[in-house]
Amino acid sequence: MAESKCGVIAVVGRPNVGKSTLMNGMIGEHLSITSSKPQTTRHRVLGVMTETVKDVPTQFIFVDTPGFQTKHSNALNKTMNRAVLTALADVNVILWVIEQGKLMPADMKVLELCPKGVPLVAVVNKVDLLEKKNEVLPFLQKVSGQRNFDAIVPLSAQTNKNLDSLKEAVSALLPEQPFFYDEDTLTDRPEKFLAAERIREKLFRLVGDELPYTCTVVIDKFEIEEGRRVIFASILVDRSSHKAMIIGKGGEKLKRIGSEARQDMERLFGGSVHLETWVKVRSGWADNATLLQTLGYE
Repeated sequence: MAESKCGVIAVVGRPNVGKSTLMNGMIGEHLSITSSKPQTTRHRVLGVMTETVKDVPTQFIFVDTPGFQTKHSNALNKTMNRAVLTALADVNVILWVIEQGKLMPADMKVLELCPKGVPLVAVVNKVDLLEKKNEVLPFLQKVSGQRNFDAIVPLSAQTNKNLDSLKEAVSALLPEQPFFYDEDTLTDRPEKFLAAERIREKLFRLVGDELPYTCTVVIDKFEIEEGRRVIFASILVDRSSHKAMIIGKGGEKLKRIGSEARQDMERLFGGSVHLETWVKVRSGWADNATLLQTLGYE
């Protein structure tokens, strides 16, 4: 019997197939931000889960990636696509995530990017939306004809349905080797990054469909004072009209964004947080490759 298993698992797919929700469900923590809008995930986010699978101590190192962009070619989308390709470069297993009943050209484009010779699992997500369970079978047969997959796992990341089957399928493909991280490690991302992501998630969720995708969050100050995290953050937008949209009437929208983000941070960090947010106009930031690097985009 193996002493331990450990490996890196890339989670890839087109936008909005549920990659971040899947990783969060697998590690049991709301680490990677989610919303119903495309482009919510803009960075590679690493999530670590360590548990025993079939009597073997196993460390799963998931890498959540942005949805691969095929429609737009600004600097931000090019940066996100590079993050996907980088994640695929040196992994032990790839999870190709698609939606039940939908096999689109964008899905096939992502599948083409998956290198041969790396164990590949097709994850058919959102099966909870099916009215009848047997409706999934014809689609699974269609998927199986696209590539020689090591496993095909239908599941619902939203309801955690069948996640254990995915854990077992992935564990069987991981190499026998010592853990890369301490058993209590959740991610390699610093709290400053996680704080910015919590604010950005609230922007996507609370501002509505009119939210422009040309907004991002910069942490200007992150300090711990007498056990309390003090965070100052700037929300960068492309136009003055976007600024007014986020602030809202009487500042109520921005207050709600800050309040809900602060509550999420306190749960994640396990301590008190003082958060202050401002909205600033910085035109053209999403199409400025140099500026994107200074803002933390890889």
